[in-house]
Amino acid sequence: MGLLQNVLPPKERLEKSFTWGDIIVLLLMAVLLYGGVRLAFASPPIIEGPQISLDPSTLPWYTLLSVGRMLGAYILSLLFTLTYGRVAAYNRRAESILIPLLDVLQSVPILSFLPIVVLGLSAILPQRIAAELAAVVLIFTSQVWNMTFAWYQSLTTIPKELREASSIFRLNTWLRFKHLELPFAMISLIWNSVMSWAGGWFFLMASEIFTVGAKDFRLPGLGAYLREAADQGNYGAIGFGLTALILTIVALDQFIWRPLLAWSNRFKVEMVESDQPPTSWFYELIRASRLFLWVTALWGRINERLDHWFIQRAPMKADWNGDDPKLTWKLLSLYLLLGILILYGGFRAGMMLSSVPQAQWGQIGIGILVTFLRVNASLMIALLWTIPIGVAIGTNQRLASILQPIVQVTAAVPATAIFPIILLFFINVSGGLNIAAIFLMLMGTQWYLLFNVIAGASAIPQDLKYTSALLQLSRWETWRTLILPALFPFIITGAITASGGAWNASIVAEFVHFGGQILFTTGIGSLISQATERGDYPLLLASTLSMILAVVLVNRLFWRRLYKIAEERYRME
Repeated sequence: MGLLQNVLPPKERLEKSFTWGDIIVLLLMAVLLYGGVRLAFASPPIIEGPQISLDPSTLPWYTLLSVGRMLGAYILSLLFTLTYGRVAAYNRRAESILIPLLDVLQSVPILSFLPIVVLGLSAILPQRIAAELAAVVLIFTSQVWNMTFAWYQSLTTIPKELREASSIFRLNTWLRFKHLELPFAMISLIWNSVMSWAGGWFFLMASEIFTVGAKDFRLPGLGAYLREAADQGNYGAIGFGLTALILTIVALDQFIWRPLLAWSNRFKVEMVESDQPPTSWFYELIRASRLFLWVTALWGRINERLDHWFIQRAPMKADWNGDDPKLTWKLLSLYLLLGILILYGGFRAGMMLSSVPQAQWGQIGIGILVTFLRVNASLMIALLWTIPIGVAIGTNQRLASILQPIVQVTAAVPATAIFPIILLFFINVSGGLNIAAIFLMLMGTQWYLLFNVIAGASAIPQDLKYTSALLQLSRWETWRTLILPALFPFIITGAITASGGAWNASIVAEFVHFGGQILFTTGIGSLISQATERGDYPLLLASTLSMILAVVLVNRLFWRRLYKIAEERYRME
């Protein structure tokens, strides 16, 4: 392993590549899909959306609304990540269900769920509330999975000596979370948060401009503003909207993410301080202010009282592993309720699936195979450029100060806004739509990989870099013995989420409205889009479940095994 030690994991995990948990989770997804479809039938026949003003003076308010939706979804994502990932990492019984469920959820083509979610919510809630909740749920699903995988990966790769130290000091759950788990995962969590926000902008745009026939679910915001400007051919308004979007992204980078990245450098696991730590002018400005010193002192007092409160209710103990009996009983009760729901809902979903003609099942099989090839092609292209560029940004702060804002802005620009330009180049070429579809999938996947590679490169300890220099290793030997082993867990985390993103992107890449006509190519994403267009709910259910099953099989048979290798052999000990 070179400079990284080959060690055994703290416990055996997921010996089987495909378990009963996967089957139960897939049945549960079928039940949820069926329930959403039934609710969709009960939605009002005509829904009128709000008027979207193109007056530039409305942009500050629209920007505030869009950022508010993103922030609400991110807070939900963070709470879900910290809870879900920790239970999966430390409870083996829960892990057997939660990790397959996570594989399924991150592979769910949420764009095919959007009609069902919006129509279903509109059947039981007022229109505006239903549209707002659907937008937050859609953004949440675009932000949460890579953060949860990163948190889970960090918890399962904490160095053995740090685990032993926490046991020696008899840290309880709260103190272990505060002083070990969260600091160790901080760099990865922040970089994946940056990625989550970048990916969330695409889904924000999709949720703010959603319409189904005579049902208009548009929401006031940047996405709706840009769509209205494009529909009216108002290039001035398009320019104003894009300017507002880019300025918002740059402001978030300068005032939120860059200060957080500079602050998180203190959590690197290293014996020697980095010679080029990340910097932030805003972070340095805040640190020098009296208000910051006052807030720091106030937080110190609050923090001390929190520690005292948690220690009283959770006595210090040396236990690190082992299942919580109370949590296990709660999970068993939950499993019983889910079992009853699955039995009934699964039967009803099966009845709907039985109405799908055999010819359409054949189309689904061919579509999965073709889309699988496109997903792999886009993933390989992404790996070829994200690894060297990500390492350069993560290890060179001068380069990072220039490229990081550019990357964040580029990643946040919705890929569908660029797709028509790509189509112009390939529309008259033989197989042009296939090539364009791969490009769109690439734009939807490469950022997951890039931000994870940057996080992995940033977390390489400076003492290991000095050691490789003292050993006078060649550039190739340094990559082989230090950089690639250190990046391996981060690459796998990024690849899993990127693969799910590519399958999801196939829905808009394989079926396109362009120049007043409909263009489509063979693929499972195309079938889902066609079913949505026609309101063919049995085909929508069958094709969506088939895509989920395909992605889960790939994850369990391939990516999960690589995840296990990363956990066992490439831990930073």
